[in-house]
Amino acid sequence: MKKIIIVLFLIFFINPVRTYADYVLPYPSFMPGSKFYQIEKVKEKLEEFWSWGSLSSFKYNLQLADKYLVEAKTLFEYKQYPLALNALKRSNTSFQKLSSLLIKASHEGKDISVFSNALKDASLKHQEILTVLSSSLPSHFNWVAERENPQNLPIFITLEKSLKIRRKI
Repeated sequence: MKKIIIVLFLIFFINPVRTYADYVLPYPSFMPGSKFYQIEKVKEKLEEFWSWGSLSSFKYNLQLADKYLVEAKTLFEYKQYPLALNALKRSNTSFQKLSSLLIKASHEGKDISVFSNALKDASLKHQEILTVLSSSLPSHFNWVAERENPQNLPIFITLEKSLKIRRKI
């Protein structure tokens, strides 16, 4: 009986099965208009201060790029185009920092292979989302807010710029 228990232990606990999951974007956080949105912004600033190393900054900026892409996607789906474009621009800003942070970490002698793979996976997932958005959204939109002049929003140009940033990786 002891031998059977030992064999089962070896099979289940010593030899784990490795699986691979696709790159997963986070669930949408608080959206603009929520009471907690500004609190979330303050929390981001504190996390930015706390992320002072190159790899820590990489993780932080990748997290922000993902978060704001999901926010932009959700806002586009609800036709909140000005807010969506702002979120997409924030995602672009964070995503553009990633390559230089990896180069900096490499110059510091750190192993960046895992982070480099994460960046490639993130880039592909972002491109997938942006491609779907560009095929389903109007190329531009004339936004008329209350008591303000109409704005022509260049949705297609912004999406193309975002795709270009992610293809550079």
